[in-house]
Amino acid sequence: MLVSLRSVLAWAEERGCAAAAFDTPNLELLLAAIGAAEARDEPVIIQHAQLHEEETSIDVIGPIMVMRAEAARVPVCVMLDHGEDMDYVRRALDLGFSAVMIDGSQLPYEENVALTLGAVELAHEYGADVEAEIGFTTGHEGLENADDDRENVYTDPDDAARFVADTGIDALAASVGTVHGFYQAEPKLDFKLIEELRARCGVPLVMHGGSGLTCEDTRAAIRAGIRKINYFSYMSNAGVRAVEALIAEKHPKYFHALANAATAAMQADAEAAMDMFSMSS
Repeated sequence: MLVSLRSVLAWAEERGCAAAAFDTPNLELLLAAIGAAEARDEPVIIQHAQLHEEETSIDVIGPIMVMRAEAARVPVCVMLDHGEDMDYVRRALDLGFSAVMIDGSQLPYEENVALTLGAVELAHEYGADVEAEIGFTTGHEGLENADDDRENVYTDPDDAARFVADTGIDALAASVGTVHGFYQAEPKLDFKLIEELRARCGVPLVMHGGSGLTCEDTRAAIRAGIRKINYFSYMSNAGVRAVEALIAEKHPKYFHALANAATAAMQADAEAAMDMFSMSS
């Protein structure tokens, strides 16, 4: 069933865990993410990032995301990830997305607030929730060797508390030591910062760049207060490795064999991530 972001985050808060949020820019990833959630009987968030528009347009994958969410046996939030402008946010909302993330994190504070306020006003007209970001998480989903040259800019708690109050957002993405994509160096998560952000901001905290973290660090971040974790790169790469193995072993002649192998491997990876985020074992 299609549900709100706030309902999924409330589920995570009640259980002291983190909700899994998977970017699903193609059908195989989408089937894997919902398949994992149904196998575990847990809510899930499926996302389409604006930066994936060139790979698959939101106008193509978006309606399928909403349709599969409505047909799922578990609660599914359909969300825009890293929306960069209001036109794209409106496209997602018109397609039936139940949440949007507006990303003005690279803008000066006042410009970030203005952009975010516009997204909040628009989204609430549709009955949708809003995540926004302050502080800058380096790297780039979907690109190799794309870590940003700058030092990771950790979110300032004073700025974060002010930002939440100024915008009325439903969830806050903060920079706490992770990067998007594949890690080029060991991440340095600031768990005390997460605890302070949780205490001062009053909204659920989101951690981007969840792929590649150790189980120990991931669960420490959740204990400190993270309630949503974005996870994409390692899940997608699991599909690549499954295809490579199938080609080497059986040399299939039809693409559907590759697609099915990738989907199964990505679902297994997603299930493992959800198990880690659940704090249950």
